[in-house]
This record gives sequence, structure tokens and C-alpha cells, in this order.
Amino acid sequence: MKIFTNILVFLALALIIFNVTLLDFRNPFQGDSVVAFIGIAASFCAVLILLIFRMAKKIEEKSNDQL
Repeated sequence: MKIFTNILVFLALALIIFNVTLLDFRNPFQGDSVVAFIGIAASFCAVLILLIFRMAKKIEEKSNDQL
């Protein structure tokens, strides 16, 4: 599961970098820049969710070890 979440985090970070290249800094709220902002926000949320999931799994493992 750890490898799978690492792969997904890497893909989300790659999408963030790709979408940053699509941004037009002169007109940030027109055309493809809006789509890029949405993609950056979605990828950032995916990274946060995966990190929360990983932390929850670590907590679950520690609580199972104590029993």
C-alpha cells in the first residue's frame, strides 16, 4: 500500500508541475489558465488526501501493535 500511495503522490506532483507550465501569468483567469488552476487545486487536494491516508494507516498499525 505504501508503494501505491507513493506512486499516486508522485503522479499528483507531476500534474501540479505540468499545470503550472500551462498557466498564463499575464491573464491568469482566462482560457487555459483557469483549467490549469483547477488542475493544480485538484492535484494538491489529492496529495493532501493521500498523506492523510498514509498517516491514518501508520496510526492504525501502531494501535494494532499495542493490543
